[in-house]
Parts: sequence; structure tokens; C-alpha cells
Amino acid sequence: MNILALDLGTSSVRGLVLDGDAVPRPGALARRKMTMSVGEDGAATLDGPGYLAALVECLDELAAGGHLDGVGLVAASAQWHSVVALGPDGAPRSPVLTWLDTRPAPLPGASGPADETAFHQRTGTWWHRFYWNMRLPWLRDRLGGGPVRYVGLAEYVFGALLHEAPMSVSQASATGMLDVRTLRWDDEACALAGVRDGELPVLAPAGWRGRLRPDVARRWPALADASWAPPIGDGAASNIGSQCVDENRAAVTVGTSAAVRLVQASPPGVALPPLPDELWRYRMDHERIVTGTAFSGGGNLYAWARRELRLPEGKELEQALARLPHGATPVRADPRLGGDRPPGLASAGSGQLSHLGFNTTAVEIFASLMEALCHQVARGLVKMESTVGHPVEVVLGGGAVAASQWWREAFLTVLAPRPVSYESNPEIGATGAALVAIGRLGGATGLQRVGPIDRPGSPTPAGSDG
Repeated sequence: MNILALDLGTSSVRGLVLDGDAVPRPGALARRKMTMSVGEDGAATLDGPGYLAALVECLDELAAGGHLDGVGLVAASAQWHSVVALGPDGAPRSPVLTWLDTRPAPLPGASGPADETAFHQRTGTWWHRFYWNMRLPWLRDRLGGGPVRYVGLAEYVFGALLHEAPMSVSQASATGMLDVRTLRWDDEACALAGVRDGELPVLAPAGWRGRLRPDVARRWPALADASWAPPIGDGAASNIGSQCVDENRAAVTVGTSAAVRLVQASPPGVALPPLPDELWRYRMDHERIVTGTAFSGGGNLYAWARRELRLPEGKELEQALARLPHGATPVRADPRLGGDRPPGLASAGSGQLSHLGFNTTAVEIFASLMEALCHQVARGLVKMESTVGHPVEVVLGGGAVAASQWWREAFLTVLAPRPVSYESNPEIGATGAALVAIGRLGGATGLQRVGPIDRPGSPTPAGSDG
């Protein structure tokens, strides 16, 4: 049996086919880039119908190449935190608000949870613009009335293809509306959001599987009998794809943004370990929780700096960076160009650079931004380790760190003395979703130990990946 793995990301939508052991099949990858609409007011949205059309194009491409033949299971990794308002006919009444949208704010007279600590422990989140508990009233106010139903991007896309599209507990946990212990919508969160009957998605039960609608299956006959697993959050999927499946190994993933996360076993109804104020807690599935923290800068910061500083490409940039000792640049950087992820409240445009001089080079500015992000991650990791009481190994993942040996070493330096590896598989999210769907969490491959960089004039160190 082959597996179709979908990755419903912020910057792209991808589909790839893997064999029964979750190993990608050669050439069976289709990808469409997505353009986020970003405004000076903090808007960061995606076009829902355009996103669905891009996914359809990916499936058409895979079908035309014969890659969907033999697919018996469809798994999906989907972006957390998105929300779109639908009308009675299922058509969007709003763009898709992404995690990067900083516009939502409390309505006049609104107040937060009665007990913020208890709310945080139950939902793993805060009353914050990032979550549906604040986003839904703000969005409803902008819509100006009328019947509405709220879903995430994954439910909107799956709703157009499947008989039914309930929300997975993984996706629901990132809305800020779910009690992550009982796996039910939280009463106080629903009251804060002002939701009415029928406005929230139905939650998918354990073991749920979906099927294509007959009219859709006629377009892709090879998928007519395939079962669809509930989507899991992209962060949780990346942990599994990085072989970070228990509390001894944390994933540091640099995708569009950056995050540090730890997976722990936690069946529903079982008391959860205490959660530090600075960390969030979501669900991977009915049996496991994900604890972590995230930052607005990541691959987006890397791409912005390379573009705006007009840096050299590839090997030339790596050689220029290798001439800079880590942490030696005098430039001081605040990498929060996209603002804070919760619980922080800094708005988009909060990034800063200081200690610049006429001798400062573009490469030094770039290095200071990347190292500042490394230090953000290190601080978050220390907080996360406090929940398990011991240091953890770290696995780096994501295209930017996979492409830059210098940045991998920067993480190694900042995270020392922890062992640091990186996952070279560029499709860790989709692969992780497939592994969860087939119940083989430890089946990913591609880990390589991070070693010191090969600096000009020095021999390649033993064990280096360079």
C-alpha cells in the first residue's frame, strides 16, 4: 500500500507519495507555492479557494504521472492556528487568517479568563490574538452579522473533497478552544469567543477515517477507495518526521517560522504535567501531547535578510560566514520582524538592529539576525527542559538549516553542551503525518550529527557532515 502525504503549509501546498514504510517514492512530488497577503496593518492571510485550487493541481499532477496508483491511505500535515469563516453554503466569507496575522484584538468591554493560570493549564494557550478565543469575536465583528461557521484551513480544504471533515484534536488544540486533557471544547473558551451552537467544527473521534465524495473520486479514481486520516498539526508532524517522539529528544524546526517542541505520551483524561507560563501545549493525537514555544522569525527571516542585504548565494555565502567566529559580530539584533508569538504581545515590525558602524558588513548583520534567533530558541529550550527535569537532545529540521552548515553550527554553539543533529529529509512534516497515520512513529530516517564547520585553512573535523 502506498501513502499520499499532504503538507498544507503557509508558503506552499505539497503532495508526495510514499511507500508502505513511509519512504518517498522517486519523482512522486507535486508542489505549488502560495503567496500570503501581508498588510501594513498586520494582516497575513491566504485565499481559501486559491489554496484549494493549488491542492487540486498537485493531485492532478500526481495522477497524471501515475503516482496515485496503489494509494490506500492519505495523511496530512496542516498549519496550526488558521481560521476562515464560512457561510451556510460552505463558501468562505473571509480570507484565511494565518498564524502571522496580528490584527485581532479584544472588542471594547471584553475581558479575559476568570483565572488565567487555570485557563492556560486546561487549554495549553492564552487569551491572545493568536487563538480563536480572541480571533472569533474580532472576525465576527468585521463580518457584520449573518450565519457563520468557523473552520481551519484543513477543514475547509477537506470539506470540499470528503463526505465529512471533522476537526482533528491536533488541529483543535491549536485554536485555544480545546481542553487538552478531556478533548472537549472548553466552556470558558467558548464563552470568551461568543460561539453559538453549530459554529465550531465537530471533533473527529479516535480512529476516524474519511473518504472522497463520489463526484470528487471521479476526478481521481485511484483515490476512490483510499481512507483519509485526520490532519495533524504541522509542528507535531515535524517532530515525528525528525524522530523526536518522546521527552528525551526535542525538535527545533525552522520552517517559515521557528519552534522548539517536545512530544510526551498523555492519554485523554489523565492529569497533565504542570505547564510553565511561557510555553504552550497542544495535541498530536488522542494519545500524545506536544509542548513547546515558537517564534515569528525563521526561514522567512533567513530569506528576507538574504534578499534585502543582497548577500552572495550558496557556497560563497557559507565561506563568508565561516570567516566570522560565532558570537563575535558587534551587531545586536532583535529578530522579531513578524512580532511575537504568544504569550508575547509585540506587534509586527518589532525587529531591531543596533551597534552598527561604517565597518559593519552585510554578512555581519545577517549573522547577528540568525544568531539572535538561535538564542531565542535556546531560552525556549531551557523552559521546556524544566517540564521533564533533564537536558534533551536536539534535532534541527527545516530547509534553511538543512541548506546552511554555518547556521547548523551556530545552533550547535548556542545549544551546547546538548548533542545536536539535523534531519536532512526536506519533507519531514508530510513524512511525520504518514508515520502517525500508520502507527510507526520511529520510522523516519536522515539524522546526521552536527559537527564544527570546515573553516578556510583548517582540516575537516572528524565526524563533520561537511
